[in-house]
Amino acid sequence: MANILEVKNLKVYYPIKGGLMGRTIGHVKAVDDISFAIGEGETVGLVGESGCGKSTTGKAILGLVKIHSGQIVFNGEDITKYIGKNRSPYRKNVQMIFQDVYSSMNPKERVLDIIAEPLRNFEKLTKVEERKKVEELLSIVGLSSSNILKYPHQFSGGQRQRIGIARALALKPKLIVCDEPVSALDLSVQAQVLNYLKDIQEEFGIAYLFISHDLGVVEYMCKNLMVMHKSRFVEKGTEDTIYKNPVHIYTKRLMAATPDLDTKNRQKNAEIRKKIAEEYENSKSRYYKEDGTVYDLKKLSEEHYVAMP
Repeated sequence: MANILEVKNLKVYYPIKGGLMGRTIGHVKAVDDISFAIGEGETVGLVGESGCGKSTTGKAILGLVKIHSGQIVFNGEDITKYIGKNRSPYRKNVQMIFQDVYSSMNPKERVLDIIAEPLRNFEKLTKVEERKKVEELLSIVGLSSSNILKYPHQFSGGQRQRIGIARALALKPKLIVCDEPVSALDLSVQAQVLNYLKDIQEEFGIAYLFISHDLGVVEYMCKNLMVMHKSRFVEKGTEDTIYKNPVHIYTKRLMAATPDLDTKNRQKNAEIRKKIAEEYENSKSRYYKEDGTVYDLKKLSEEHYVAMP
């Protein structure tokens, strides 16, 4: 399987200003030297707690934040110089589904205008062709064409998220960055949206970068995943490798924190969390440098990398 996207040594730094002249005296490292690849039609998970840099990674890929250094290769071509340019071919082929899809919509626009926006930017369609295309996109995400003249506030959270998916699909992209696309939804609605994403991927061969803090959701969606902490990857591998044999203490903590609906396991899970918390406090030097930063990834096997000395 060929790679649709390769990210090489990506860094996103924000300057810290100080002194009378407002000079740069340091940097906040939001994303610090990460590399990964996504194959055609593949879903790769990026998981970690809030503030670890995962959403910034997704935004950097789309040019929504400035890249400090690094390289982005799309379909074998270095497109780093195109990042952030609205009408570049890359911008057409890579779309995003936002966590808070409502905030990404103009509340004064109808569904027709919201979904048609990317079409108007890149394709010259007649009004009739545009409306037909929007109706087709609504059908793909399970919404009736009768919704086409409604406004965002007239829909439930799950329906708005499906409208966001329809907008992302409008230009037939090869890659969609899904940034916490179901975190604000009820569990039953989450399942519906995730199943739509899977069906769409199977039908159109779209690749996903699936960003989430929820390991359960990532396990359902992804064959390969990357665990992020303190702006770097602490573990990378296949779903089976990481879920069955987590090595980094942060991965273990993240997995232990995942809720278990079976009340019979409550005591057992509490003991596991306590044991991992003790291991974290007693063995930090095994997993982090003296200054608290993350080590470089070390290859354990062909399918498993862990950040350790």
